[in-house]
Amino acid sequence: MIRIAVISGKGGTGKTMITAALAHLLKENRVLADCDVDAANLELLLNQKLLRTEPFMGMKTAVIDTALCTQCDKCVEHCRFGAIERNGDTYRVIPLRCEGCAVCVHVCPVAITMQPRQTGEIFYSETERGHLVHARLVPGAGNSGLLVHAVKKMAMEQDRDCDLFLIDGPPGTGCPLISTISGVDAVLVVSEPSISGLHDLKRVVAVCRQFRPRILVAINRFDLEQVLTETIRTWCREENIPVIGLIPFDPAVIEAVRNGRAVTLTGTSPAAQAIQTLASNLEQELTDLGTQW
Repeated sequence: MIRIAVISGKGGTGKTMITAALAHLLKENRVLADCDVDAANLELLLNQKLLRTEPFMGMKTAVIDTALCTQCDKCVEHCRFGAIERNGDTYRVIPLRCEGCAVCVHVCPVAITMQPRQTGEIFYSETERGHLVHARLVPGAGNSGLLVHAVKKMAMEQDRDCDLFLIDGPPGTGCPLISTISGVDAVLVVSEPSISGLHDLKRVVAVCRQFRPRILVAINRFDLEQVLTETIRTWCREENIPVIGLIPFDPAVIEAVRNGRAVTLTGTSPAAQAIQTLASNLEQELTDLGTQW
């Protein structure tokens, strides 16, 4: 199975739009995953049908047994996050403030225990281009990196016979990205011709190189700022990173997203043609690596 992650150094570069289009253009036997668990929306472009839902149990949180509590106030004194509040003789834990450090259990092992807490859901859906595993993290909850790992694990276990594992990754360089690119064969970094686009491209490439995947770049809306586009291409040449796609600004993309469809299904618009070239170049790059498609 070939594992490809479509990522970006910053949000708003068109990463999900390109992932949805590649899902329609690349190999037939595939499984898809949306690892942008803080804001998953690949499902909106793939006409998914939900098959099942599983709870995601994130970090443990403190739970106070009021029947055993002696109102000693030690838990309140030692909690640095203000996660325990007292109302008269009753103590309770505020889940969103609890960091799971278990200091309160150390100072009061009788009345306080650490219990698993559901911090998200994992969805297994059917689309016209293969199964999709996606998730939703509870707002304010941590452990997004662990949820990404759980999404990838479900996809690998449920569709292990697929030829292609296509991942819509998160933007940025944090834990969700690290969990996404771990174990992949290639990453396609989607950038844009802006100062922040180039800056964040450099940052995400630096992170990816620690995991040694094949790094490829596509520049979306390249024609809006030709000077910066050429700056990005020059930097990629200096870093020996192939730029395999140049996608122009195209109102057809906006219309396709509004209608919940991949732009490659809307006809022969400039962006659709450019993404078809991108898909062809991507296949060639992976073939050059000696991977059998």
